[in-house]
Amino acid sequence: MATKSRASYKSKFDSMNISVEVDEIFGSAYSAAIYISRILAHPPPKNKVFILGERGISDELDSEGVPHIGGPSDDPSLDRPITPQDYTDIASGSALDPHVSIVLAGLDFHVNYLKLSHAFAYLQRGATFLATNGDSTLPYARGLFPGAGSILAPLVKASGKEPLHLGKPSPAMMTAIEGRFSDLLKDKGRCCMVGDRVDTDIRFGVEGGLGGTLGVLTGVSSKEEFVQGKDGVRPSAFVDSLGDLLAVNDG
Repeated sequence: MATKSRASYKSKFDSMNISVEVDEIFGSAYSAAIYISRILAHPPPKNKVFILGERGISDELDSEGVPHIGGPSDDPSLDRPITPQDYTDIASGSALDPHVSIVLAGLDFHVNYLKLSHAFAYLQRGATFLATNGDSTLPYARGLFPGAGSILAPLVKASGKEPLHLGKPSPAMMTAIEGRFSDLLKDKGRCCMVGDRVDTDIRFGVEGGLGGTLGVLTGVSSKEEFVQGKDGVRPSAFVDSLGDLLAVNDG
């Protein structure tokens, strides 16, 4: 989830007594930061990112030295209703930062019309449109809620542009991973993608050329979807949960 940084995930793993290093975690927020800093590499000063998202994106951009505005740690004044003066200032450009060249959209729990208007204005002025992921839904508390793809949908509709997704199943995420861990991916045939969604996790593994894919029935996709596949994609195998792997190993 792009709302959290690698450091936040490490803290969660630590609380579960799971040993992991920050560099072993690669989420969509970090993927976007890597892609922006090492692949796009816009020259300063016009290399600033306008964020539609949560703190995890800001933290990962900071880790790569990418300047940004719009995030919750940048400008809390955007967390309010739009005013008539805002319309005037955004339309004239006086409310906009001339150094913004990228709009990065992700899951934003505080999205509002003012933020969307700023993001749309930057896109109208030629900013590159990126998204942390295109997940339509977010599984939580045994239910489904709007995901990052649902948050950025108004920008897609208004601008007529599709963003480049930096999360699964986009090939751009594999490009970012290879840009960061080229030595580890010399033999992708020895890598297995594990996930709970056919349309994102499993598709990423299949289209990314990994050696195998493993579906787990602890998230979005059902057993029927894993067995029948979706748009021609299905996992090499599936299990009820990751705990089943321990049982196989013990056996």
